Amino acid sequence: AEEFSFLASKMESYGADAIELNLSCPHVKGFGSEVGSDPVLVEEIVTEVKAKVSIPVFAKLTPNVTDIVKIAKAAEKADALVLINTVRAIHIDIYARRPTLSNAYGGLSGPAIKPIGVRAVYDIYSETSKEIIGCGGISNFEDVIEYIMAGARAVEIGTALRTAGRAIFDIIKKDIISYLEAEGIGSIQEIIGAGVKR
Repeated sequence: AEEFSFLASKMESYGADAIELNLSCPHVKGFGSEVGSDPVLVEEIVTEVKAKVSIPVFAKLTPNVTDIVKIAKAAEKADALVLINTVRAIHIDIYARRPTLSNAYGGLSGPAIKPIGVRAVYDIYSETSKEIIGCGGISNFEDVIEYIMAGARAVEIGTALRTAGRAIFDIIKKDIISYLEAEGIGSIQEIIGAGVKR
């Protein structure tokens, strides 16, 4: 927790607008999902960082746990939860006959993980009142709307930037506006959590 709070404080002093705590990378020993799967450590880190900085703190959670809602509740002092980081995966080089990555495991991202991310958002929105940022597998406006309807208030886009470049943001924004107009929806705020049975 001490290292997280030290770095968060440094980033605030450099002018960061917010801090996203990586409690979720599946391939970093001693950090990432090893920390993010322990509710006691998650609570300790979030609490200590919140005490050190005045800017918003987001906790990015791992899907590589049996009960993500339990982890979300441990991170309740965060200003928002980012759901999800990559899914723990492995790739075998069939010619070298060993894992491609030196530590064997890596993180799977992209469209394949979107249903896992949407499920995490849905579950946490159903069980908590936390602000949620949806993340994982977003490549078009439909993906964004799905995350919003599951309970996210905002989204992060990563993998799609590699294929579509920065233009993806303008494309998705334009398509969301067209969707809202076609559906007679006055504001995207109206559909946050619309797909969740409460």
